[in-house]
Amino acid sequence: MAPSSNAAWPPSPGYWPSSKFRPMSFYKGFRNLWGPSHQRTDQNALTIWLDSTTGSGFKSVRPFRSGYFGASIKLQPGYTAGVITSLYLSNNEAHPGFHDEVDIEFLGTTFGKPYTLQTNVYIRGSGDGKIIGREMKFHLWFDPTKAFHHYAILWSPKEIIFLVDDVPIRRYPKKSAETFPLRPMWLYGSIWDASSWATEDGKYKADYKYQPFVAQYTNFKAGGCSAYAPARCHPVSASPFRSGGLTRQQYRTMRWVQRYHMVYNYCKDYKRDHSLTPECWKK
Repeated sequence: MAPSSNAAWPPSPGYWPSSKFRPMSFYKGFRNLWGPSHQRTDQNALTIWLDSTTGSGFKSVRPFRSGYFGASIKLQPGYTAGVITSLYLSNNEAHPGFHDEVDIEFLGTTFGKPYTLQTNVYIRGSGDGKIIGREMKFHLWFDPTKAFHHYAILWSPKEIIFLVDDVPIRRYPKKSAETFPLRPMWLYGSIWDASSWATEDGKYKADYKYQPFVAQYTNFKAGGCSAYAPARCHPVSASPFRSGGLTRQQYRTMRWVQRYHMVYNYCKDYKRDHSLTPECWKK
């Protein structure tokens, strides 16, 4: 599943869900969670960094039961092995040891190698104790250190769609209540040291002679049904269809990304015990 060097840029998805949501200032929607000394805001932009003393993280003020969650992010170039920059949904503080989580994680890298964008879904404690990950990993069709690009998670009661600059890269449908997160979650972001596994399964560690490791976020978007919204609140969609799903053009774009830029798919990993991930084989 190595990406093809011939593939240039994805075909147009034909629909841009990010345009349906207004940007918000960091202070309006978020608060610092940890590492306040390693976080700086400038107008609507946020900079967080990791050094040998600590990293930093932030959290949305409100929990949501569905919605569109995105930010434009610019990553640090050079040696960033062991470092993870993230944007994710979680309820781990509300349900410690038995939580749900939906991840966009940038896995740091060594000189001359691309970042890996990892998407992942944990359901009801599958990220606690005995880990059952549902990872799909990608090498992007651009250099994420050169400019800001918009990364987003659309979560509705029937599907999770991961998007990069409005290009859908993964759709995770609800096939059963056991394999899908249904409890309210908050939006988080962070930069931290995950040397034990982040880069080539822990082969390369964070090297603090290259510190600080910096991540920049802007154009925050978090819209949908908060946990406190009335039952009539309608889940958002990644397509023009009010009922959700993707258009044929969006599916075609997603298939292109997965054909040329996906580097790992947990469902195709034959070393895994797929009795633990029934969505891989159940219709």
